[in-house]
Amino acid sequence: MTKKTIRIGTRDSELALWQAHTVQKQLQNLGYSTQIVAVKSDGDIILDKPLYELGITGIFTKTLDIAMINGQVDIAVHSMKDVPTALPIGIVQAAVLERANTLDILVHKYSTDFLHTADVIPITIATGSLRRQAMWWNKYPSHTVVDLRGNVNTRMQKLQENDWNGAVFAAAGLERINLKPDNYINLDWMIPAPAQGAMVVVAMADDNFTLEALSQLNHIETEICTYIERQFLKTLEGGCTAPIGAIARYNEKEDTINFKGVLLSIDGKQKLEIDKIVDISEWKKLGFNAAQEILNDGGSELMAEIKKQLKK
Repeated sequence: MTKKTIRIGTRDSELALWQAHTVQKQLQNLGYSTQIVAVKSDGDIILDKPLYELGITGIFTKTLDIAMINGQVDIAVHSMKDVPTALPIGIVQAAVLERANTLDILVHKYSTDFLHTADVIPITIATGSLRRQAMWWNKYPSHTVVDLRGNVNTRMQKLQENDWNGAVFAAAGLERINLKPDNYINLDWMIPAPAQGAMVVVAMADDNFTLEALSQLNHIETEICTYIERQFLKTLEGGCTAPIGAIARYNEKEDTINFKGVLLSIDGKQKLEIDKIVDISEWKKLGFNAAQEILNDGGSELMAEIKKQLKK
């Protein structure tokens, strides 16, 4: 087989570069030649086919998908929670790296007891995530939640510049680039986004050399757990963004999977939850079956209402 240099596509945010360099180091430790390639924004790239024909939908992953299809890079590394459940035609999941911290955290500006004083002072929390917003309102219905977008560095800066009480972040992203401050609270009651804390590497389906290289980076336990969570998401969503959380954990001692999933209304007032423990042999259908239970328990109507609200 011809040896080649594996070109790793990345955007230029600090977290994206950290992820790309992490995969580069692991591949180089296995003896592979690699190169980091910074990819221009998708506005600079002309494609022969419309994006929708290729099934490209992910706002965070689109630029790198196009670069791979155009042959500019061989692989792309993503925070798995940002990757659409259906990959573009010709692109496949090649490796899931061992998972990091799955928790959401609240980075705050005051002492931790401020959360319980909303009846005395108004509380404002920032997040750009529908899931975090809905779960926050479900627990703290009197609080104000404002929109917060951008990469982690930008969001952290916006928190400092505004008079919000705090903002919600994925712990893993802040830990990876040493941005996690001392003033935070672990939100262990908040069910994370499907695949939160995991990194996925994608490659072209016909690139056997690269697929073989990446298969050596795959962490099977993380692959199985994120598969379950993303199957739950895909079965519920039907191509629509919604406040959905899911976490699967493998219990080695019992050889079982513990799965928790949640679907909420956008305002957080409605909450449909599922908590299951199944034998490891049942993992392939666990996400699908859990989603079906939610859909049969009022989830279908709730999803229809969410789609209607998001169209407005």
